Amino acid sequence: MPKRVLQGVVVSDKQDKTVVVRVERRFTHPVMKKTVRRTKKYQAHDETNVYAVGDTVWIEEHKPISRTKRWAVVRGEKRVEKGAARPAEAG
Repeated sequence: MPKRVLQGVVVSDKQDKTVVVRVERRFTHPVMKKTVRRTKKYQAHDETNVYAVGDTVWIEEHKPISRTKRWAVVRGEKRVEKGAARPAEAG
């Protein structure tokens, strides 16, 4: 059976080798027929402490690493800072 892979955003990186990832799912409400957003937080293993708050990461099911960690970060994308992308203009 293949492992599940989820995409989410890092909301906390305070713990050592652990990131908390918020995963959002969208579905149509069965009665109201309206699109509903639900979020859930997962604790995932980040061996190198690379990812910070705001980064987009993909997490994969993993054997239990600790009491709450059953996911591991597979890959991720760093958040681009708005002001850091442009060099300072000399005036």
